[in-house]
Amino acid sequence: MENCSLFLLLCLTWSLFILSDSQLQTSQTQVLLQLKKHLEYPKQLEIWYDRKTEFCFLSPSAQVNISCQYNSVTELKIMGDKPASEVSDFHGFAIPNQTLSESFSMDSFVTTLSRLPSLKVLSLVSLGIWGPLPDKIHRLSSLEYLDLSSNFLFGSIPPKISTLVKLQTFALDDNFFNDSIPSWLDSLSNLTILSMRNNRLKGPFPSSIKGITTLTNLALSSNEITGKLPDLSSLRNLNVLDLSGNKLGSSLPTMPKGVVMAFLSNNSFFGEIPPKYGQLSQLQHIDVSFNMLSGTPPAELFSLPNIIYLNVASNTLSGSLSDNRSCGSNLKFVDISNNRLMGSLPSCLHSESRNRVVKLSGNCLSVDGRHQHPESYCRDLEVNMYRANAGAKGIGVLVSLIVGIAVVIVLLAIGFLIVCRRYCPRGISEQHLLHKSVQDNSTAGFSSGILTNARYISEAAKLGTQGLPACRSFTLEELKEATNNFDDSAFLGEGSYGKLFKGRLESGTQVAIRCLPTSKKYWIRNLKLRLDILAKIRHPHLVCILGHCIEVGQDDGSVNRVFLVYEYIPNGNFRSHLSEENCSGGVLNWSERLAVLIGICKAVHFLHTGVMPGFFHNRLKTNNILLNEHRMAKLGDYGLSIISEENGNYGAKGEDPKSWQMTRLEDDIYSFGLILLESMIGPSMAAKKEATLRDELQELLRNQDGRARIMNPVVSATCSQESISIMISITNKCICPELWSRPSFEDILWNLQYAAQVQANADAEQRFGRV
Repeated sequence: MENCSLFLLLCLTWSLFILSDSQLQTSQTQVLLQLKKHLEYPKQLEIWYDRKTEFCFLSPSAQVNISCQYNSVTELKIMGDKPASEVSDFHGFAIPNQTLSESFSMDSFVTTLSRLPSLKVLSLVSLGIWGPLPDKIHRLSSLEYLDLSSNFLFGSIPPKISTLVKLQTFALDDNFFNDSIPSWLDSLSNLTILSMRNNRLKGPFPSSIKGITTLTNLALSSNEITGKLPDLSSLRNLNVLDLSGNKLGSSLPTMPKGVVMAFLSNNSFFGEIPPKYGQLSQLQHIDVSFNMLSGTPPAELFSLPNIIYLNVASNTLSGSLSDNRSCGSNLKFVDISNNRLMGSLPSCLHSESRNRVVKLSGNCLSVDGRHQHPESYCRDLEVNMYRANAGAKGIGVLVSLIVGIAVVIVLLAIGFLIVCRRYCPRGISEQHLLHKSVQDNSTAGFSSGILTNARYISEAAKLGTQGLPACRSFTLEELKEATNNFDDSAFLGEGSYGKLFKGRLESGTQVAIRCLPTSKKYWIRNLKLRLDILAKIRHPHLVCILGHCIEVGQDDGSVNRVFLVYEYIPNGNFRSHLSEENCSGGVLNWSERLAVLIGICKAVHFLHTGVMPGFFHNRLKTNNILLNEHRMAKLGDYGLSIISEENGNYGAKGEDPKSWQMTRLEDDIYSFGLILLESMIGPSMAAKKEATLRDELQELLRNQDGRARIMNPVVSATCSQESISIMISITNKCICPELWSRPSFEDILWNLQYAAQVQANADAEQRFGRV
């Protein structure tokens, strides 16, 4: 009995010790309640009633978790519902709805947090906190885990974080940090996870990261990091490397032997894939797609013992894949599409073998029915690359020669000026020539400011030399012969930009000929200048303009008709591939639709930014998006606003080109939003009123039942919920009534590429399970 009483006494004493150990100090209770106030009383913290709340004994949940030790908070995790990924931009504009109010102070918030000195784990995700991250965050000197992802933090990463030497996990994903990546990261000597994905970090990749030998995960994807990537072999513990979606331009780095996943896509890496990649025995997943890699991929890369996912698509890889090339037994997904590979396909890459998904379109391989180019296509490209490389080797000699010539010219020019100043009258020279130049430019109908802008002319000229057919003038007789005198059998359709005919030139080339409405606003020289500028634009996702023809009236010399000659795109328009009702060439599934939209988004972004000044107001519609024989998207009828009736005075005296551009820019964003919506709903939306479309879009945003009812059945059957959610979100922003809140095309492109990546992962998982 005595022993039993002693045992009970010990249990009671231990319980009191535990209770006192977990009971928060009054000051820390007050801190938690103040944090609730700072965060503007989110619903996740409704259980934090008042000072009597037993914070250390609250049941943990997915949204909130608190741990205590020695009367102090050691762990604080709060998950909100205000993701930063739903906002394309806000810094410098009004505070968006997803953030906390304008009265929120990040500085005061961190000051309050610093009164929890024993905090080891701090995770504040999707809470709408915004502003620069204050230096005083370093006061939390016990931190081992810091996650502030999916908020609205911007500016630079405070240098005093380098004093948090106990830090093991440092995550700032999905924010708006826009300075360079800090050079002091190697001060965090215990760091194992560094993740700063989807910010706006810029500048070179800091070499100091090589000194963090404890790193296991390094994720800096979707930023604006530039320059060369150093040797990463010193990161001997690294398992996951994610640097995709940056602007890195170097050869691929040397990898640590233990790397398991490497994501390096969507950069500008060049050179060959290092042979040592074929020795990475732990590698399971590698993606180097959408770069400028050349050469033949190492055979050993396909046969690595643990390789599951291998993506080298959309590079300039060439050569033949040897017949005896073997594949690892775990390899489930291979994408070698859109390269310059030739020859036969190794037996282990036949898609039916071992339930393996293989994508290989866009090469010159000897396979049937898999969208391959003729072998001559790849050989010609290889020859051009060889010539370009050979030319590059002579750059040093050329530079020396040019410098010598330049010195001679400068000396001659100096001598000429000295003679002119001494013996020539000064009245004629500069003033007369300048007056003549401006007068000539004015007769062309453009402002002198536009035509004397060197970037405008040089950019347009440069774009006309990318290997596509040069634009030329056609005679009306040539066009009549090509269309059998514009016979009804050649008629393709009519739109706001006139009638369209199909024709065949004398060379056998099939063309599409657009007859533009009559315009008497321009003299021939004026109009030809505009047509020449338009015709020099070249982009893979723009229908190529091969030439033009101007029909002139005999009486007054004015323009009667204008014809534009385009390359012929045989596979119909995008709208005809969106539903079973209108389809003649196969309905596009969700992944294929995303590929089309990404291509057109790149094209419009190029029109806005690739030439100075840009081409806006492009009347974007699904029936202006054409698909070639490989279902590659090309935008037609672009840039015609500079020669159409309603914008004939562009560049006239007194007009503000900047205001015109911005208005048209917003028009293109809105129109592209309608294209995104049509790709989800189908062509039936074209007949609906704007208010109805907005209602349906809101229903798509709200619930999956609404999606099932409204969305095109093909989309519903082939899309993942995460991918379609990304699309719905960016569509909603594009057709927002407020112009300032619409995203840029750069933001739209990022979201589309992300939706495509999510969909590709979902498709792969559906076929062979989660990687």
